[in-house]
Amino acid sequence: MPSTAGRLAAGRCEKAAVVSAAMVLLVACGGGEPAPDAAAPSTAEGVGEVTTASDGAQEITLQTQDDYVFVPAGFTVDPGTVRLTVVNAAEEMTHNLEFSGGGPEEISEGISLLAPGEQKTIEFTVSAPGDHVFECTFHVQLKQVGTMTVRG
Repeated sequence: MPSTAGRLAAGRCEKAAVVSAAMVLLVACGGGEPAPDAAAPSTAEGVGEVTTASDGAQEITLQTQDDYVFVPAGFTVDPGTVRLTVVNAAEEMTHNLEFSGGGPEEISEGISLLAPGEQKTIEFTVSAPGDHVFECTFHVQLKQVGTMTVRG
């Protein structure tokens, strides 16, 4: 029969072998890291840039996807007409965009439903300087919110 010291040493070696095997398995399986081809969609060109159309409307495009964020989360416009396009680059998530109120003026326009792959545009006029909070009402509890600031 092996000595106590021999049994302890053997037990430690077995535990070390099991831990090492588990680490190898985790590394081989990715250890929880996303696969390279599972990357989030890239941001489309022009997203987040405020431009002025030939009719004088300020145009901005936001993007949303499967990660519960608006890209960008904030933008700034001057008082006047705003044409806001939202692109849903998600593969699975349906989103919307509503101005949540509490800002310097009410903005009643919104996008009630935006399925994966869809894009929709709304147009409205702002005149009061300050922050107007918008949100995806489906995911507001996950903090999918943003802010449009109107310069004063």
